[in-house]
Amino acid sequence: MLKKFKIDIKVLKEMDFTLFIVTILISLFGIINIYEATRMMKGNFTRNQLIFLLISVVILYISLHFDYSLLRNYVEIFYWGNIVLLIATKFIGVTVNGAQGWIRFPGGYQFQPAEFMKFAMILMLAKKMDQFDLKVNDFKNFMILVAYCVLPMGIIMKQPDMGMAMVCFFIALGIFFCAGLDYKIIGGGLIAVLLGIIILWNSPLIKDYQKTRVRALLNQEADELSTNLQLTQSMIGIGSGGILGTGPSFGSDTSRSYVAAFVPESETDFIFAIIAEHWGTIGSTILLILYGILIYRMIVDAKEAKDIFGSMICAGFTSYFIFAILQNIGMTIGIMPITGITLPLVSSGGSSLVTTFIAIALILNISMRKKKIYF
Repeated sequence: MLKKFKIDIKVLKEMDFTLFIVTILISLFGIINIYEATRMMKGNFTRNQLIFLLISVVILYISLHFDYSLLRNYVEIFYWGNIVLLIATKFIGVTVNGAQGWIRFPGGYQFQPAEFMKFAMILMLAKKMDQFDLKVNDFKNFMILVAYCVLPMGIIMKQPDMGMAMVCFFIALGIFFCAGLDYKIIGGGLIAVLLGIIILWNSPLIKDYQKTRVRALLNQEADELSTNLQLTQSMIGIGSGGILGTGPSFGSDTSRSYVAAFVPESETDFIFAIIAEHWGTIGSTILLILYGILIYRMIVDAKEAKDIFGSMICAGFTSYFIFAILQNIGMTIGIMPITGITLPLVSSGGSSLVTTFIAIALILNISMRKKKIYF
């Protein structure tokens, strides 16, 4: 029985161990900070995150047994299945943070189809790029690829979940860029998006609370005690950390940190504020260095992939990580609008951690099989 779960050593030695080790380090650091954010709250956030980390590692290990190339046969099923689930949220979905994008199961467990839709979109674009042999500047090929992006993004915007729609957009942009799309087309696309935003701003798709967030970002001082109160408290907490931070609270101290006490969602959306408060500029910089190594290794694995399919998968997930990290940290320091995008591998959330590990597992799988023949 155990032999079925034993990985060929010739394949395993090709795995990107640096990527794996950095992933584990960031995840463990995230658990420490989730403890800092929730130790005075009801609920076992830290324990649950640790359990989901163990589950994620098991899923990662099992997934390494299968050649990622087998996914080609199931990409369409996965993509269209997620489209159906996205549409289903319109009828049976529950609303969380203003977006009707969740499906609730008996027992209280909630599932967000959009989380998996971004993976499905990456796989679909990767497969089509492979089929088109990276001829992305061919008009017919380009329009087919755009259609596969616009469909899920349109449904997600209708929920409305602008944060996830932004994630899907930057994933697609990253894949197109890596595939060699003409810069003129990319520039034209960005202009079209800007015009689209202007049109959407005056449409029912953009809700009042979303407009308020954008206005508050552009005029923070005038709104620091109302809409920007969460951001104001976050920045106070970050500033209080200084260079070295206030230090972790592993002892019997029962006092609560400033961010944990005054910043809502400090264990999820605003976890970076907890990190900056307790670990200071040095700790925050170390985390950013680890993220830098993570992204660098993803780029290397994308370049070394044995085929276009694997390379584009890596490119898609790399784009997701870059955008999610910049967006999440940016909104805690007031340079990006506040959205529900969490900090990868760090923020509290079992489903988010599992899906992120699935992404890492795919990249590791691609790195293991970059050679076409093994002797």
